[in-house]
Amino acid sequence: MSIIGAAFLLTMVNPSAEIVHPLIPSVPLPADGQTEPTVPPSSSEHPSMALPITSQSPVAAELSQDDIVITGRTRSPEDPLERVNVKTFALNQAVDGMVIGPVTHTYTRLVPLPVQLGISNILSNIHEPVVFANYTFQLQFGKAAETFGRFVINSTIGAAGIMDIAARKPFRLPRRPNGFANTLGYYGVRSGAFLFVPLVGATTVRDLVGTLLDRAMLPTAFGKPFNQPGYVIPVSVGRTLDQRASLDDKLAVFRGSPDPYTARREYYLRTRSEEISALHHKPNIKR
Repeated sequence: MSIIGAAFLLTMVNPSAEIVHPLIPSVPLPADGQTEPTVPPSSSEHPSMALPITSQSPVAAELSQDDIVITGRTRSPEDPLERVNVKTFALNQAVDGMVIGPVTHTYTRLVPLPVQLGISNILSNIHEPVVFANYTFQLQFGKAAETFGRFVINSTIGAAGIMDIAARKPFRLPRRPNGFANTLGYYGVRSGAFLFVPLVGATTVRDLVGTLLDRAMLPTAFGKPFNQPGYVIPVSVGRTLDQRASLDDKLAVFRGSPDPYTARREYYLRTRSEEISALHHKPNIKR
C-alpha cells in the first residue's frame, strides 16, 4: 500500500487524538475470575514498531514514577465492557501495525522536522476556536481571552499558524488544550465506562461524546470549507500522523508492560482525571 493510499484510509476512519494500538495478537479470554496475562509481541516481528526504551528514557521514567506496573489483568469497575474492549484493542493494534504505524514512521523519517512542527502548529491553530469556546463555557474568561489572542496572532503574524509566534516574546501566550469532554467533566459529568473504540482508541463515554462535539463545531458553526472533503481529508490525515507520532514513545512503554491493555487503560483514566481536576485548580478528584 502506498503512503498516500494508506493516508487516505486513515481519513475514512477519522481517528481521534487518543490513538493507541500497538500490534499484539488477539488472545482468547479465560473464564471469569481468572487472571489473564498478556504477552507483548516480539518487536523483531514488526521492525517498524521496534522502539528501544532504556531506564534513562524520560517517558519510561515518567510512567515508572506513576506506578504503572501491571503483573496481570486486573478488573476495573470503570471497565464493564472489558471483554469487548480487549478484543477491540487487539484489532486496533493490528491496524496500527499494518497501516497507521508504518505510515507514521515513514512520515517522521522522510518529512523534515521543521515541516512536521509547522503542520502540528497549523492543526493546533485550527483547534483554537474550540479551545476558546470551551474556556468560555467553563467561565474561565482570562484563558479564553489568551486563547483568542493566540489565534489572532498565529493566524496573521504566524502565517496561518505555521509558526507559534504567540508563545514567544513579547506575547508569551501558552498553548492550552481544551475541548467539550473537559467542559462536561468540569461540570461534574462522570467519565462513564471506559471504551476502546475500533480505529479510534482509548476513550470513555463522556470523552467520546466530547470528541464528536469538537469535530462538529467548526463544520456546524461555519459550514464551508470545514465541511468539505478538501479540508476534512488533509486535516484528518495530518491530525492522525501528528498524534500518532507524538505517542510513539509511550506506545513503546505500554508494549513493554506484561499487560499492555491494562497499562493503557489505567494511564488514560488517570491522565484524564488529572486534566479535569486541573481545570478546577484542585488535586486529583474522583473521575
